[in-house]
Amino acid sequence: MNEALNTILQRRAVKVFEPVEISEELREQILNAARHAPSSFNSQPYKFYWVGSGAKKAVVAKLCLGQKPAATASALVVAVADLGSLSATAQGQLEWMRRSSFNEEKIHDYERRAKIGRILFMPGPFGMFAVIKRLLFWLLNLWKVLGMPPLSRQDLFKWATKSTSLACQNLMIAAETLGMNTCPMEGFDGRRLSRYLGLSGRHQEIVMVIAIGKRSSVHSEPPQWRRPLDATVTIL
Repeated sequence: MNEALNTILQRRAVKVFEPVEISEELREQILNAARHAPSSFNSQPYKFYWVGSGAKKAVVAKLCLGQKPAATASALVVAVADLGSLSATAQGQLEWMRRSSFNEEKIHDYERRAKIGRILFMPGPFGMFAVIKRLLFWLLNLWKVLGMPPLSRQDLFKWATKSTSLACQNLMIAAETLGMNTCPMEGFDGRRLSRYLGLSGRHQEIVMVIAIGKRSSVHSEPPQWRRPLDATVTIL
């Protein structure tokens, strides 16, 4: 079987970890894989907080409701959907294109698309632009198939959560490939954890916390069950 495919199929959510150290090089490889995930407009609307020091990890583990994966992990990664990074990311890509000698036509095209993206994803004060966009796109959809952009802040976080989740999957597969194990967790006190990390309630929202470590020898792994393919997939 293909090695990458085998890694995906063997990855499991590990509940108990051995206390092993994760080197800086290994940490960088895992996080680098995460940031290479696809995202809409290459906007990369996420940030990762790697919590590896003992005292801070203990605090975050407690805010993850004391779950055993969190308490025994070598590190905890807090994955955050981040709307506040969009402008800086677009500017960073534009500067990179200029340094990389892209021609002016491609740079201008990217600037135009980035501007359109900002307009499409801007709710405006008190959601004012959302009302205008809803009416405008409703009218346009009578004539042409266009879909509907995110209209509210809740829609924007939903959009950013999709990209964040793709990056999380990259992170977990990379960790498995490099000999580590993971456990994604949705059980955490989001309000207190956000405050502990100094997150912006307006621009940032925690998607999940990922425990990373080495599977403990006492970890009992039951047989894995998945629905049959024909119960999950519809071929048209």
